Amino acid sequence: MGKNKKLLEIAEEVEKCKICKVGKSGKAVPGEGSPDAKIMFVGEAPGKTEAKTGRPFVGRSGKLLRQMIDGLGLKAEEIFITSPVKYLPDRGTPTVSDINHGKTHLQKQIDVINPKTIVLLGNSACVAMLGSKIPILKRHGEVLEKKGKKYLITFHPSAVLRFPNKYKEMFKEDLKFLSE
Repeated sequence: MGKNKKLLEIAEEVEKCKICKVGKSGKAVPGEGSPDAKIMFVGEAPGKTEAKTGRPFVGRSGKLLRQMIDGLGLKAEEIFITSPVKYLPDRGTPTVSDINHGKTHLQKQIDVINPKTIVLLGNSACVAMLGSKIPILKRHGEVLEKKGKKYLITFHPSAVLRFPNKYKEMFKEDLKFLSE
């Protein structure tokens, strides 16, 4: 079975998953991009725009992230964008149990795509992939190796939008690692 078909099956699994939907709303946002991506971006959870469209990172944060990706010269076929939590949480930030459950679907996507580098956009992504919160401000730009994958720790684009004077240049510098 091809990678595209496997990713579609995971997306259908997410849409049918009753646990994923608890305390959340909108359309499922399983992720998008190349099944052969070398780089995977992992965020937190869909926002309102994403929950309406079913596409990841298409709101304000997404526009910033996609602008940064374009600025690095990366092409759509080189990346995959997703989050551990696949539905819009009704109460804002997803819970640790939301993240841990969503990781089951996310891990299946990672197993299919097999990216070389996973960009962890903020703490929810760190919790999902590294098992704990990370002081992002202290450790942003750090690259960890775990089970043959590189994990780049950086800010979530929403934090960059909230504090552009503080984080935008650091975020840009962190992402330069991807073009190397």
